[in-house]
Amino acid sequence: MKLTKLLASTIAVASVVLSAGIASAQNVPTQETAARGMNGSYVGAGVSAGVTNGGRQNDAATLGGNVQGRYAVPNAPVSVRGSVLFGGDSTAIIPTLTYDAPIAKNTNVYIGGGYAFQTNEGYASQLGNKNAPVLTVGAETQVAKNTVLYGDAKWGIDAYRGSDSDALSLQAGVGYRF
Repeated sequence: MKLTKLLASTIAVASVVLSAGIASAQNVPTQETAARGMNGSYVGAGVSAGVTNGGRQNDAATLGGNVQGRYAVPNAPVSVRGSVLFGGDSTAIIPTLTYDAPIAKNTNVYIGGGYAFQTNEGYASQLGNKNAPVLTVGAETQVAKNTVLYGDAKWGIDAYRGSDSDALSLQAGVGYRF
């Protein structure tokens, strides 16, 4: 049942993302559309909140911080990202690959996947207590020269030891663009 829900959700999200790409591909390129979106890489820090509970002792929701970075792959709508969620009894280190879609000048939304590595499996972090696959969706915008605001949600699939519960973590922060 859980796999069916995951598959259905993945297909639904993929169809929306792919159909948006097809629709935007039909636009006539102009200087205005070329200036849309945010290019460049950044590194930032902020807050992170695990909002789920694994159902066992020491699996409670956890508040902490995050350090996140983005490397924009040149001439491609993808980025390689890394996140470190800290503040619980374990730290989650999460490399991801995302598809980036420009929605306004200096603003992108992104969706992607990766894997969460726990530094201390069995102990709570904002994204569960065991190594697990992760899906992410977020937004980023450049608000001033070299200053970026970002926010995202990370869904850890089957991210609790001794439970089939998933984990959800919300992040927000400020970054330096370079």
